Amino acid sequence: MKQLFIIRHGETDNNKAHIIQGRSLDASINELGRQQAQAICDALESYEVHKIVASALRRTHETAQPLADQRKLKIHKHPELDEIDFGILEGKVFTEIKEQVMDVHEKWKSGNVDYAPENGESPRQTYARANAKVEEVLESSSEESIVFMIHGRLTRVLLSEWLGHGLKNMHKIEHQNGAINHLTWHDGKFKAVELNKTDHLMELV
Repeated sequence: MKQLFIIRHGETDNNKAHIIQGRSLDASINELGRQQAQAICDALESYEVHKIVASALRRTHETAQPLADQRKLKIHKHPELDEIDFGILEGKVFTEIKEQVMDVHEKWKSGNVDYAPENGESPRQTYARANAKVEEVLESSSEESIVFMIHGRLTRVLLSEWLGHGLKNMHKIEHQNGAINHLTWHDGKFKAVELNKTDHLMELV
């Protein structure tokens, strides 16, 4: 049985400003994000970590770096684990396009998970590429405890399917920058151990 830690990257200035990042904005984490990265490292101190996997975007690498340094591990980077592509919505402030964003979310919540924003991708497309890579990593790795440093919406997409809620219910998956989800994987099935663990972030400002 493999242990998985699905973790959302630390805060970026875009997160702070409520700018939609998606796949096209390759921002670095900010000062709070760096504190969150260290807090993640500290929170995992009592667990074995044999492998670190991340998306191809720098905010995940930078968040994983303290853990990689501590455990003397390489960060394996895969573009298939990048955030969902929000298309023309990327780079825009949420409050300025709230109506468009809520329209997309309502379509997804109603079950239209094949809908994609213009020039973007749908939840079903996102799940297909990311899940295939996660399963490839799990099946090909001898390591038993693996950290996946990824993104907020992608976390919702993956966990909603893995835990049997369905993509249309992904909005029910809670997450925030630096949150840790602990799951197990056995015989091709995922099981939650602890979801949206955030107590390690409480004292950060």
